[in-house]
Amino acid sequence: MSGTGMAGDLADAALIAGAIDHEIAGHGAVTAAADDGHTHETACLNCATPLTGAFCHACGQGAHVHRTLGAFFHDLLHGVFHFEGRIWHTLPLLALRPGALTRRYIEGQRTRFVSPLALFLFCVFMMFAVIQQNTHSTKMNLELADRQSAGNEAEVIAQLRQLAAERANLIAHHQQTGDVDTKLAALRTIGIAMQAGKRPGKDSLTVVTGIPQIDTGVATVRNNPELAVYKVETHAYKYSWLLILISVPMVWLLFPFSRRFALYDHTVFVTYSISFMMLLSVAVIALGHAGWESAAGLLVLLPPVHMYLQLRGAYGCTRGGALLRTAALLVIASIALLIFTIAIVAESTDVPLVQFGA
Repeated sequence: MSGTGMAGDLADAALIAGAIDHEIAGHGAVTAAADDGHTHETACLNCATPLTGAFCHACGQGAHVHRTLGAFFHDLLHGVFHFEGRIWHTLPLLALRPGALTRRYIEGQRTRFVSPLALFLFCVFMMFAVIQQNTHSTKMNLELADRQSAGNEAEVIAQLRQLAAERANLIAHHQQTGDVDTKLAALRTIGIAMQAGKRPGKDSLTVVTGIPQIDTGVATVRNNPELAVYKVETHAYKYSWLLILISVPMVWLLFPFSRRFALYDHTVFVTYSISFMMLLSVAVIALGHAGWESAAGLLVLLPPVHMYLQLRGAYGCTRGGALLRTAALLVIASIALLIFTIAIVAESTDVPLVQFGA
């Protein structure tokens, strides 16, 4: 993906996020503009309600619209970067006082801040637009590995067919097939290992759930982490919302049966938290590419600190309670990310066409 393409993706992401965060009406007819490019009507152009201030009290549209080229680009920047100020109120609090941001949004301060869903959507597009910059070489390497693997599979299949024909010939002449059976069993074992992406000579714990898609995904993550990372990079953005669904029930376990906090509170907490982690990932990637690996390494230490601050501010935990829940939240985040990764890899893993069984 080129830099222009990434910029386009970011613009699209922000426009979509802005549409979710703030519905902008505007279907009415526009009157002629004055020399300054502004209309000077006395009734709302959207719903025809008489105007008494800067905004229509019935539908919320601005009292005056702009009809100049400069105003067009202003509206573009307004939509992309939320220049009305909400993004600049949201990001500093998200980074420095995430608990206060979460609590204030839950308690009803909505106009001042970007909504969790809009911010999450923007961060998803931004993060994966940045990640896509690094997938080209990985994709080429994986394609080469796939071609080599396909060639090896073809050789195994050819040998299996040759041994099967030899075995049939031995049976037809009433001869012993023990040696051929041994070779067939060995080749079938190699073929099954190749299907699962298992590397020769690598011992690992086998996880079997009985669900073929999940078992294949687990084997792919365990035995071929590079392929797993590539699949996550190329498919995860479509299912990023699963992270919220997976995490919310787990965060609820931090405050089981509490009447103070509802599932809505946990959803806002999780969505803002994931959004920050995505922005942090973008910063780590950018610093790494700039050659500032040390600074990028320091940023990796921030998630526990951010979780602690958000827990204390959002839920009013004591220091000890926040520390214990931070430790639990780190485990929860790791489990949620693992489940998400396995689900994505399993979803994007093709069903094998070649069966090496008997």
